[in-house]
Amino acid sequence: MFKWPKSEPNPPSPEILIGEWRKIPWGQKERDLQYVEDYQPHNDDLKQLRILLYGPTGSGKSSFINSVDSLLRGKITGRALADAVSHESFTTEYKTYKIQKGEPGTFHSFAFTDIMGLEKSDKGVGVEDIKQAMRGHIKDGYNFKPHSTISEDDPSYNKTAALNDKVHVLVCVIPASTVNLLSAETMKKMRDVRLGARDMRIPQLAILTKIDEACPEVKRDIRNVYMSKSLKKKIEELNVSLGIPLNCIFPVKNYHSEIYTDDDIDTLILSALRRMIDFGEDFVNNL
Repeated sequence: MFKWPKSEPNPPSPEILIGEWRKIPWGQKERDLQYVEDYQPHNDDLKQLRILLYGPTGSGKSSFINSVDSLLRGKITGRALADAVSHESFTTEYKTYKIQKGEPGTFHSFAFTDIMGLEKSDKGVGVEDIKQAMRGHIKDGYNFKPHSTISEDDPSYNKTAALNDKVHVLVCVIPASTVNLLSAETMKKMRDVRLGARDMRIPQLAILTKIDEACPEVKRDIRNVYMSKSLKKKIEELNVSLGIPLNCIFPVKNYHSEIYTDDDIDTLILSALRRMIDFGEDFVNNL
């Protein structure tokens, strides 16, 4: 009697680790979502945690804001203007985005501030302007000038920075697909920003975007993110180059081609967002 030969199991992909190198609660999105929804600052002087995003041009800062907005509102949004073509920063001004909560006019107790991207040479946002933003000295709507730093005489300079004007969490946004291609000059600028935040005792973390472009197995199934050898290596490279601790670096996928929200994409974003809230809350309470 003829028997079909047993097929050999497919060998594991070289992109995938045997076991997860970081645990994440897949299928438990509602837990972290409720935590974010319920958050209120304990400091009565603070209306909203201010989370400042910085990083190289095209890293996905604006797209991350839109992705958070999308998951919290349950629909794909695009309030923060993003661009998929230009090699220069599409964001040119200092702009804060509040995330709607429930009815129009009500907002979550945290907000994101978007800025111009960092570039090499004399292009992009200046390091000193980012430091001034962290101190709360830049008003919304200020248009960054790559060749000069904001002066105290500028109408957009905030001379009396209150707690709500200052940055409470600094987030470095890096594309996983090009993390090893960033110029030494851009990396130095990011390191200088990080050192400036350290001197102000502002907590910091990083998000690694475009993970689906960096690893085909993650593009196939996003739940492979913490089994990807290549992504683990990129996170370790970022840890070494900028000094950001490994447990403060979060890989995420922004919404870009999707027309509906996805629980697994949301789970990764919520994992990072919850840490931003925790870090900011601790910082404000320790002032």
